[in-house]
Amino acid sequence: MLKELRPAIVILVALTIVTGLVYPLTITGAARLLFPYQAQGSLIAQGNKIVGSALIGQQFTSDKYFHGRPSATTGPDPKDASKTVPAPYNAANSGGSNLGPTSKVLADRVKADVEKLKGENPSQPVPVDLVTTSGSGLDPDISPAAALFQVPRVAKARGLPEDRVRALVAAQTEGRLMGWLGEPRVNVLRLNLALDQGGGR
Repeated sequence: MLKELRPAIVILVALTIVTGLVYPLTITGAARLLFPYQAQGSLIAQGNKIVGSALIGQQFTSDKYFHGRPSATTGPDPKDASKTVPAPYNAANSGGSNLGPTSKVLADRVKADVEKLKGENPSQPVPVDLVTTSGSGLDPDISPAAALFQVPRVAKARGLPEDRVRALVAAQTEGRLMGWLGEPRVNVLRLNLALDQGGGR
């Protein structure tokens, strides 16, 4: 009996050490060495203070800031733990809503958002990413069109020329990865930080 158990125990211990200790530590070490910024969570600092991550959106509501995509994430209701309440960009509960294209609640919400945005910039069509949520609810980026759509509101709120704010958007626009993967995008947190640093308050 012991003769048959010994190889099984040896293999179990060896594989536990290799796959549970050696492999994770090697990969973690390699990631920290080769990609230190990404391995630490792609954190964005302002001075010595961490203000967010390039991978997780934040909610901006002031007219002085660019706004990101709507977020459908939720959190526990402080008054009733069996229920949830909206909690935009809640990284602990990533996900979209379960509202489908035939949902009246979704249609009404989108319609209301479109009408509100048209009031900010009536001469331009409303970019779709300003009224639709992403699958994760944490999307930190918007399209360049969505950022440019918000320029008049931000410029007016800050008392800045629109051309100056447009130049900030252009400077913060990232192209396709390797020139062909994905779409051009603007990280909302980075854009707002650039706005605070060089675009006036």
